[in-house]
Amino acid sequence: MNIFGSKNNGDFMVTPWTVEGEVDYNKLVEKFGTSIIDDRLMERFVSVAGEDHHLLRRRIFFSHRDLDRILDDYESGKGFFLYTGRGPSGPMHIGHIIPFYFTRWLQDRFKVNVYIQLTDDEKFLEESRGLNLEDTVRWSNENALDIIASGFDPDRTFIFQDTEYIKNMYPIALRVARKVNFSWVRAVFGFTYETNIGLIFYPALQIVPSLFEKKRCLIPAAIDQDPYWRVQRDIAESLGYYKAAQIHSKFLPPLTGPVGKMSASKPESAIYLHDDPKTVRKKIWQAYSGGQPTVELHRKLGGNPEVDVAFQWLYFFFEPDDSKLKKLEEDYRAGKLLSGEMKNILIEKVAEFLEEHQERRKEAKELLHLFKYDGELAREMWKKIYK
Repeated sequence: MNIFGSKNNGDFMVTPWTVEGEVDYNKLVEKFGTSIIDDRLMERFVSVAGEDHHLLRRRIFFSHRDLDRILDDYESGKGFFLYTGRGPSGPMHIGHIIPFYFTRWLQDRFKVNVYIQLTDDEKFLEESRGLNLEDTVRWSNENALDIIASGFDPDRTFIFQDTEYIKNMYPIALRVARKVNFSWVRAVFGFTYETNIGLIFYPALQIVPSLFEKKRCLIPAAIDQDPYWRVQRDIAESLGYYKAAQIHSKFLPPLTGPVGKMSASKPESAIYLHDDPKTVRKKIWQAYSGGQPTVELHRKLGGNPEVDVAFQWLYFFFEPDDSKLKKLEEDYRAGKLLSGEMKNILIEKVAEFLEEHQERRKEAKELLHLFKYDGELAREMWKKIYK
């Protein structure tokens, strides 16, 4: 297994672009060299935040780098900032948006700045996607509306699109790029001699926002993005900045089964943020089940919630009440709750979530300018980041 994992002999693969197989998160933490969020750190984090969150409590966000140092900096008054992003290759689905809701919660609890990078350049450079620049620019604007609908504070949030903001990013991207040679990125990202030179340079651009402030940066993201920050952490101090800290999430399983992650290239595996109630019902009804072949057998033998996608989605995000979730699990294992009934519970919750999100998205069209170059944080960035 290389530093990301490889799919050999029934194993799994996790890279910034691909997740295949049944991910062993303990093995992944070992290979990536990250740390599990243990009970002690979790208790401290919740205490400092002043509130718990089920994505933490259930270890959906389960791994970290330097989360303890983030808390040290916050408690000492140094503060920190948040950075995350989105690759605008198409419409966003539920798997994409959950980390943004968690990032917004972090902003609410710690009252910190958030920088959100829209990597339209990267998605154009990924030739396998077949996107032109007009496509990625259009999806940047569309995705920004969904991100804003997650509830970010416009006075503390800056959303920027790489091809628009490149003038301000390029000076520090050059400083980053000079620190990183081809053999290094080739080993980390698996680039070959056939990889276009745009993609080879791109990691320098993704590192730049982690250096937007002379504070420690906390990056909430799925663990497949960790390789970028391994490079950042090796060069940041030589440039006069802090090593980036991360808090990593697991992958929301696709509707098609408990293996891999949702993919925009497989629409049947995902529920999109624009899906209507009829589409939601159809997709969830066809989701992978942990139940028995017949009602009679299910009543007798019970179901397996560990592989049942409807239950896993409720566990992951859609049922924050632990007591309710525990009863669903017990009833399903005992055969009291059928697979169809579990799916109906999820259908109702997802439809309600999407209805509320879609309403906020409509309002976001009037707010977009506040998060981009007309916003207070954006104006300050223009003035001082690269004096």
